[in-house]
Amino acid sequence: MKTIVVASSKGGVGKSTIATHLAAQAALSGQRTVLVDADPQGSATRWAQRRAGLDSAVLPIDGSAGRGWQRQLPQDTQTLVVDAAAGAMAPALAPFLERADAVLVPVLPSTLDIEATVPFLDTLARTARVRRGELRVGLVGNKLRPWTNASQQALDLWRQWPYPLAAQLRDSQAYALLTGLGKSLFDYHSAQVREHQDDWQPLLRWLRK
Repeated sequence: MKTIVVASSKGGVGKSTIATHLAAQAALSGQRTVLVDADPQGSATRWAQRRAGLDSAVLPIDGSAGRGWQRQLPQDTQTLVVDAAAGAMAPALAPFLERADAVLVPVLPSTLDIEATVPFLDTLARTARVRRGELRVGLVGNKLRPWTNASQQALDLWRQWPYPLAAQLRDSQAYALLTGLGKSLFDYHSAQVREHQDDWQPLLRWLRK
């Protein structure tokens, strides 16, 4: 079972959007997919509920209360995506990190968001599985506007950090709209969404390694 944890010490960085898109992509590719929603806001759960009538439905499980979610996990699950609680540091994520294949850390191109992310990455670095190289950590630059100096400076900075920049996702209002519909970019095949779909390809390749 492939297990991906999307986590950040900062709210509003697009954590749930990234988690739901990865879950949708896995389900659309034929994987039996579960989305564990550990964020008390429940955004990922509501997204999965809106998607329930589709052939590519994703099973939501409440992960906000300890380890109880593990008992609800179907044995035939092939892809597990965890939307971690906003603000949680690595020790609080231990039940997820001990079984994860990869951790994705969304970060925005602003000084406040970058500064808030550094302490979280420090706690990840002290995690035994990360230290031993058993758990990969990747950064996801989110809500980027490549034509701005702020985004370019952020990209230059992230490339100096000890974790790889696995994806660069451009800012788009489409994400908020799709989340409200229980959909993702991967549900569509029009030219309008193709460029944004292309933004995800480096991340999907990184996760397949």
